[in-house]
Amino acid sequence: MAEPMGFYTDTTVCIGCKACEVACKEWNQLPATNGGLNTLSGDSYDNTRRLDGIHWRHVKFVEQFTEDRGEGRWLLMSDVCKHCVQAACLEVCPTNAIIRTEFDTVVIQSDACNGCRDCITACPFGVIDINPASGTAQKCTLCYDRLQSGMEPACSKACPTDSIQFGTISDLRGRAQKRVEQLHQGGEKRAYLYGADEKMLGGLNSFFLLVDKPEVYGLPPDPKMPTRNLASGSLFSVLGAVLVGLIGIFNFRNRGARAREERRL
Repeated sequence: MAEPMGFYTDTTVCIGCKACEVACKEWNQLPATNGGLNTLSGDSYDNTRRLDGIHWRHVKFVEQFTEDRGEGRWLLMSDVCKHCVQAACLEVCPTNAIIRTEFDTVVIQSDACNGCRDCITACPFGVIDINPASGTAQKCTLCYDRLQSGMEPACSKACPTDSIQFGTISDLRGRAQKRVEQLHQGGEKRAYLYGADEKMLGGLNSFFLLVDKPEVYGLPPDPKMPTRNLASGSLFSVLGAVLVGLIGIFNFRNRGARAREERRL
């Protein structure tokens, strides 16, 4: 297996140009609109709204201004699939359509997907959705076909400011940590890395440098694997089944007793 590859996104240098969105759609031949519907968010300059089956890159525009708009700032972030080391989507897929590649990335094989939507529900980041053109679940592949040919993913190749950086995870983590230190020295004490270490789902192969809380960017502060909740859920299910069984036995015995009483009469 090759050394794990991925993305490091420095949100402090994103200019919101959407070159990554365009490059992603062009290379992967994704539909321009959702089933022919043009649905604008009505929120700032965001016209793609969120990640889904036809938008594998999404540039988020977060406005932080005072009420009179006299002071404020923009937070911009190009969001994408996190290619989690502990991938919930991969675990729940009933047809093994979701695989981990030799680059440690997570890819959905459309020809094996039955459109059950289990992966959509399981993903803690809301990354996956159905592509209306194919009827199957789809998301970023980290340009798996390009990686196999020794090429850089289309989005990072197109990024004019190196906000999106591609490489080995070990190299990206080193670059990202140096950038955080640089920002701290420059006075931006809020800068930190989101998902760069193993504490978050074993590590995200697409991690981010942020300068505000994850929720501000639409990211969960503490994403969980769905299986983490199965133990308690299974316990309640078992207890529920036992309770239903006991009620059934009780009712059966009551019916039997009533029947015997009626025969005596």
